[in-house]
Amino acid sequence: MNRESRADRRPTVVITGASAGVGRAIAHEFARNRWNVSVLARGEAGLRGTVRDIERAGGRALPHQVDVADADAVMRAADETVTEFGGIDVWINVAMVTIYAPVQQTSPKEYRRATEVTYLGQVHGTLAALKHMQARNAGSIVCIGSALAYRSIPLQSSYCAAKAAVRGFIDSLRSELLHDGSRVRLTMVQLPAVNTPQFDWARTRMPRRLEPVPPIYQPEAIARHVYRAAHTAPRELWIGVPTWKAIIGNMIIPGWIDRYLARHGYRGEMTSQAALEGRPDNLYEPVDTDPGAHGRFDDRAVATVPAADPRWLKLGIATALGAVLLGTLSIARATETPRRLR
Repeated sequence: MNRESRADRRPTVVITGASAGVGRAIAHEFARNRWNVSVLARGEAGLRGTVRDIERAGGRALPHQVDVADADAVMRAADETVTEFGGIDVWINVAMVTIYAPVQQTSPKEYRRATEVTYLGQVHGTLAALKHMQARNAGSIVCIGSALAYRSIPLQSSYCAAKAAVRGFIDSLRSELLHDGSRVRLTMVQLPAVNTPQFDWARTRMPRRLEPVPPIYQPEAIARHVYRAAHTAPRELWIGVPTWKAIIGNMIIPGWIDRYLARHGYRGEMTSQAALEGRPDNLYEPVDTDPGAHGRFDDRAVATVPAADPRWLKLGIATALGAVLLGTLSIARATETPRRLR
């Protein structure tokens, strides 16, 4: 029997990768809105910290120490969530790993692992969510993406490819759900650079410490938009002007961006400080600490960020281009008329 009766059941969200960074901030955002929050992550210390955050914010927490690369474990976590809370209303796929290295310095084993977590982890989460949402014909699945799902950058080929794969997977699934008349909703949220601990956890072969390409945003600013997207379910949500510029720019001038990144991309992803020797990374095992949601860039991170449904962005661009075209034609006609009168 479900622990919560239908009469008093709060809405329930499941969040993968919830022990730090964006996932942790999203968990806190839902908790302060009085949701049940089921959280999946590998690290025990981080999970304990996330549970404390959720309960202090007024939510109810259910932790699962799970690697999202393990499909069976993800499915069990979904089943346990339904047993505990009576259902799943929103599922948010956040978990990721990456490798900072040139392609030829990244091993096949490392590519496989990054793909299993960052791409297949979202597939596994989506399948687990669908198992329970389809039965009720209701629910929202949110996949956390990146501007890099559209515009790859050097030194992160494993991550860029995985995020692009998530986008392809979601687009296929969306058409299938529409075909079936399903009321389950899908959203992919494309992120800018965020101040999270991943830059001290990611596997790297670079000579200097890692940093996100600025401007950098605080994870709470992202979480607020994700919370709204879980309710409004736009097809995609592009967060931050840098995301808009990267995606639209790649549609218009991809070759120029290739050359720009060849000149500046390496430097933009590293600080001037030497890399720390022997630091642990989280590719295969968690770095089992409790850093919270933030990384080491608080002094440079911005607390608010705009977001837009790309449908409206594209409409705005089309309107602006149309206005320019009409203006140009009007000027041309105005200058042509006096010539005819001569």
